[in-house]
Amino acid sequence: MSNRENDNKLSPLKQAFLRIEELEESLRDARRAQREPIAIVGIGCRFPGGVGGPDDYWKFLQNGTDAISEVPPDRWNIDEYFDPDMETPGKMNTRWAGFLPSVADFDPEFFGIAPREARSMDPQQRLLLEVSWEALENAGISPTSLEGSATGVYVGICTNEWGLKRIKNEDEASIDGYFASGLALSIASGRISYVLGAQGPSVTLDSACSSSLVAVHLACRSLRSGETSLAIAGGVNVLLSPEITVALSKSGMMAPDGRCKTFDSRADGYVRGEGCGMVVLKRLSDALADGDRVHAVVRGSAVNQDGPSSGLTVPNGPAQEAVIQAALNDAGLEASQVGYIEAHGTGTSLGDPIEIQAINAVLCRGRSADNRLQVGSVKTNFGHLESAAGIAGLIKVALALKHREVPPQLHLREPNPYIRWDRMPIDVVTSSRDWQAADAALRVGGVSSFGFSGTNAHVMLEEAPAPETRVASEERPEHLFAISAASPDALVQLAARYRDKAASLEDADLADLCHTAAVGHGQRGERLVVRARRIAELREALGVFCEGGTSSRLITNSLKNPDAPRVAFLFSGQGAQYANMARTLYETQPVFRQALEQVDAALEDHLGESIVAIIFNDEAALNETGNTQPALFAVEIALAELWSSWGIRPDAVIGHSVGEFAAAVVAGAMRLEDGARLIASRAQLMQALPDSGGMAAVIASLDTVEAAIADWSGQLSIAAINGPETIVISGTANALDDVVEKLQGSGIETQRLRVSHAFHSPLMDPMLEQFEQTAANVTYSEPRCSMISNLTGAPVRTKDLNPTYWRRHVREPVRFADGMTQLAARNVDIFVEIGPHTTLLGLGSGSIEGGIWSPSLRRDHDDWEQILTTAALLYVHGAP
Repeated sequence: MSNRENDNKLSPLKQAFLRIEELEESLRDARRAQREPIAIVGIGCRFPGGVGGPDDYWKFLQNGTDAISEVPPDRWNIDEYFDPDMETPGKMNTRWAGFLPSVADFDPEFFGIAPREARSMDPQQRLLLEVSWEALENAGISPTSLEGSATGVYVGICTNEWGLKRIKNEDEASIDGYFASGLALSIASGRISYVLGAQGPSVTLDSACSSSLVAVHLACRSLRSGETSLAIAGGVNVLLSPEITVALSKSGMMAPDGRCKTFDSRADGYVRGEGCGMVVLKRLSDALADGDRVHAVVRGSAVNQDGPSSGLTVPNGPAQEAVIQAALNDAGLEASQVGYIEAHGTGTSLGDPIEIQAINAVLCRGRSADNRLQVGSVKTNFGHLESAAGIAGLIKVALALKHREVPPQLHLREPNPYIRWDRMPIDVVTSSRDWQAADAALRVGGVSSFGFSGTNAHVMLEEAPAPETRVASEERPEHLFAISAASPDALVQLAARYRDKAASLEDADLADLCHTAAVGHGQRGERLVVRARRIAELREALGVFCEGGTSSRLITNSLKNPDAPRVAFLFSGQGAQYANMARTLYETQPVFRQALEQVDAALEDHLGESIVAIIFNDEAALNETGNTQPALFAVEIALAELWSSWGIRPDAVIGHSVGEFAAAVVAGAMRLEDGARLIASRAQLMQALPDSGGMAAVIASLDTVEAAIADWSGQLSIAAINGPETIVISGTANALDDVVEKLQGSGIETQRLRVSHAFHSPLMDPMLEQFEQTAANVTYSEPRCSMISNLTGAPVRTKDLNPTYWRRHVREPVRFADGMTQLAARNVDIFVEIGPHTTLLGLGSGSIEGGIWSPSLRRDHDDWEQILTTAALLYVHGAP
């Protein structure tokens, strides 16, 4: 009886109380969702000072690097535009800024962009594409896996110096069809979503210097509401044209010496900088469930506006206090828990005192003397990145939380005298120091970003929860490390990064590293695979590759065709079986074991015993036809399921005789339960037949063989046509002996086959009626992929599958050669034998030129070594 039915038996008052409890629980769930922490699972960044990623950024911060330089000649001629006199028209009073090494380098083909379109693209769009891609790969998420997903993209951007440069330097005749999309700020986020195929919100926003932190705030709100399942957020800024710097100089905002001297008595303005930062965000519960690496956690955030103040661009202290308090409330934290604040900290004589006072007012109330608040500003390292400033600060705090260390702020000689430092438990961090958590709790830091438009943002970050303790897995004895890149040089660079990364890892990390490498990158044409049992083996093989050498553990290939290869599964027939086949996979691979046990359960209803027990414990019973056929059926379906779990799914299937039953189930032409019923019935009925017949392979044309058996009609028949001159005959022992002797006398090569019965011969006739009756109880469906019949040699359609089909399937020849011709016509590139040994690959490759041919398993070979060798071969030839 359901709970609702039980409730209906209660009194109306009791039912009302229960309903109230349900509503209160729903309300609590909704409130929890609105405060759910958001995990930063991926980071991408390009900042001045040669920072090309989060690891570079942390070293840069630790070292206290000053990345300010003179304006390079590829931006503008600084001698033409510089004048120390701020009153000189058209001149700027600074020669300095924080620049990236280059913003011109871009590989448009990597993103599917035509070179002509790329030439019209704002470099900010290019940077956003590259850094977003790198952030996703840092998260272990393949960018190519997001097509159709509810992934949101939120980009902060506030300048368009590319447009100023183009309009100034080009005439109207140069305007082409890509001019508008190349300049439009809306395209900054839209192009990312387009390249990824993402269908969540795609928003470009401009709130001036707070843009990128507002973008993070909106992304977190979207995740908490359930609107998105993944979000990419951040901002970009590129300095290309002098006009804005000239205007800011005229406003008195620029520091003449090109240094942000935040909180210093010499504070006289800021220096501009450029860069891009993007973070990948997930709900923390989802990130933990997915086993993601979490850099840090967004506990809360807030955005507000200055409102009325003494001027449009003048900072408003009360508004800053309000936004910090709102973020603290959103996070559900106490002020004393916050250990560090990454200040907006532009280094202006007006802004710095206002900001410190706001921080003190909110976060230092009741703070004990031994729990002093630390503050700093990364603007002192590489300048004010404007729309990317907030994300630069957020990534800095995330990395500081991860490493439990606060990096130094630069350029503080004498604290600003307008700030009452003696009355505030606040320290400006001028040298690296350990980050001590307050009250033994998780470390918490805040990030402020205030736009000169009056829009303020603040985000509260907490260190990631401690990861679960892991031990090295002994289940899988060997792993595949698979990577790809767009060019040979890029592949070497990627391999070198992983080689260096592996130096700090242990064997317990090998499985995770291989998984992340395999699924966390977009798939490109230059491919490399390494088989490794230990982290040292992986590192050694990668080192050999980077030095241009070869190793038995690695395989590489350059794909000529960008399209995914077409894969065919070839399901082995009777004769491929052997005792303990696939035992290592069963013992070490959960997917294979679960699939095999599922088939075992379906078969046991008909066989009355476990086929798994027979495979692994009773060799004599395994070689009885009544068990052989179900055993092959079970192992083949489990192998296909294992390949599918690794991303290898067939475009076409073909089975040789008994192999067609597993092929039909894998193709979706019939259910597993029906396939188990059919194969068990077939095997048992054949087992009950006399074993007086035999089979032989003949190396001759079909016409020659048909002529040889013509006198033995009713006793011999063609059992299989495996190739143009590979024919199998089957029938009574006496007739077979006579024909084989005559053929050998004519110089024709023959080989007797070790079989229990004369399959596909007149000796099968007594079982046909009963087997057809069993097949009448099966329901068939349209195959999900091309299923090639070995009865007709043609593709199978639903209407072809009926009781008569399976009756004829027992009795008539296996037309394997015709089936291979069909696969060739379908441009199949890769042929994988699904079975415990390699029997069909030799037959198939004799009928088709070219192609990649590889078995799942081989007798007398280690299961893992063989299947991973084939997986590596498939990957380097284009399979996912």
